Amino acid sequence: MQIKVKCSCGQGNCPEWAILELQGVVEAQPSFQDRLRNLHIGLLCRPSSQESYTFTVGYHELTGTKVPLKKPILVLKKTRVSDGDVVEGEGEEEKDSGGDIASPSNSRVQLAVIGIIRHKILFKTRPKALISGPQTVAMGKISTPSSLAPNCGYTFA
Repeated sequence: MQIKVKCSCGQGNCPEWAILELQGVVEAQPSFQDRLRNLHIGLLCRPSSQESYTFTVGYHELTGTKVPLKKPILVLKKTRVSDGDVVEGEGEEEKDSGGDIASPSNSRVQLAVIGIIRHKILFKTRPKALISGPQTVAMGKISTPSSLAPNCGYTFA
């Protein structure tokens, strides 16, 4: 079986992605379980140098470094072409009206390159607590983690 991989971003112009590697487990609260797709997790910042990053999640801050991967990884989007119709999927099997998996004779799979990953940001230390006591209100404004680092441009959702 042949699967075609197409790249519409041109040679060397694919968007750069990065992997965030955390130690431990990130768990969503039960009230957010149905809305995980675009859930805002925290704020990713590169304060001064190219190799150092901070990731603020709530009132916890992690410090990490940028590490190159041994081999780059492609980020692919799977599309299934069936009798002229394009059906986008995220790895799940397509089923016909009878509940059976669509036969390979009716459908073809295409993979589109949407990004490339060359680096990971490794957070290998325990998180640092940003507050140790109750919050103080000064002149009607509450200090939040986003106001502590105004030069951060990355939000991780």
